[in-house]
Amino acid sequence: MTQMLIKKGDMVSVIAGKDKGKRAKALQIMPKSGKIVVEGLNLLAKNVRPRRQGEKGQIIRYNAPMDISNVLLYCSHCGRGRRAGYLMQRDGKKTRVCKKCKQAIS
Repeated sequence: MTQMLIKKGDMVSVIAGKDKGKRAKALQIMPKSGKIVVEGLNLLAKNVRPRRQGEKGQIIRYNAPMDISNVLLYCSHCGRGRRAGYLMQRDGKKTRVCKKCKQAIS
């Protein structure tokens, strides 16, 4: 299990795979398996057979999990995906910051 700097709802930038260069919102984080589900990216199609007579079969598209190492946290100040780190504030709170520009990432 690795330390996850990306949280649900964060904007992420994909750096590897078929969706390289795209950016979207993180929907689900799976720390134990090191996977992430990103909105509208890594779409897979699943053929579903009809269950009852008269019902039609269909193709369902869903967001498949991808490895967390294929995404970077998106920094709005830099305008691209960057590595992130933590910075302790004087009041004892921990905030995530961009490693390049040192600005806080919301």
